[in-house]
Amino acid sequence: MSSTLVVELDMKEFCQVTEIPAAYVIEIVEHGILEPQGQKPDDWLFDAHALAVAKRALKLQRDLDLEWQGVAVALDLLDEVELLRAENRMLKQRLGRFLLE
Repeated sequence: MSSTLVVELDMKEFCQVTEIPAAYVIEIVEHGILEPQGQKPDDWLFDAHALAVAKRALKLQRDLDLEWQGVAVALDLLDEVELLRAENRMLKQRLGRFLLE
């Protein structure tokens, strides 16, 4: 039986791990980039997915000098591209099987 490690970080731990100031984290959440559990910043809990998203968002913000709203749009577009690529791969596989028959 395998066990899955569940990462849950509170606001202070999340800020330390990501090296993002709390004010930025609040802004990122307000723009819908991150969706922590909890009602207010003192109660927020972040999981491993939030860590990955935050690091990706910060990289976009720094590399492209974007406002957080622009980062949110860029992340949405990148997610859409990933979905379309996955769908394209699946359709190519199906087409390949069809053409071999």
